[in-house]
Amino acid sequence: MRPAVWLALSVYVGGASAPAQTRAQPAETAADAAGKAELKSALQKRQLIGQGRLRVWGFDVYEARLWGRPGFAANDFTAQPFELEFAYLRDLKASDIAASSIKEMRRDQAIDDQLASKWSAELRRVIPDIKKGDRVTGIHQPGRGVAFEVNGKPSGEIADAQFAKLFFGIWLAPNTSEPQLRAALLAGAGG
Repeated sequence: MRPAVWLALSVYVGGASAPAQTRAQPAETAADAAGKAELKSALQKRQLIGQGRLRVWGFDVYEARLWGRPGFAANDFTAQPFELEFAYLRDLKASDIAASSIKEMRRDQAIDDQLASKWSAELRRVIPDIKKGDRVTGIHQPGRGVAFEVNGKPSGEIADAQFAKLFFGIWLAPNTSEPQLRAALLAGAGG
């Protein structure tokens, strides 16, 4: 199945979604704040590595952009800070995004049902229902996990390095179901 599916077969033409819900976030610890400051510093010198559009069954789903530091290495993406931004061209339900993400992540590695259920709930917590024009950014925190922003505002984190590897692998791993999109995203990357 294609990563587009992570963004939903339910994307169907004109699909409506419920309004996004605000979710309470746990208090930030000093270690969390220090980690975020370090990541922000690392990404200050970021550059556009590549961009591409995902199209499924003739429908545009999103425009994706990969931002990283100069010298970003495609073959070692899990060891580097970067941002993967999605500008949505369709409405999508959070539950469909989560289900399709888990399905795509399972292409790379077996994930038991309990862990899949946990990660699905986490995705629904940090990525709300999406409307056309919304932007979601996943910020890779090497060794820590992923911080998410929706329309430029923090929406939460998934503090799990294995989740981060498999999640970003949907687009950046060599065995992605969308090799042309991967090539476009990594166009300006090194080995």
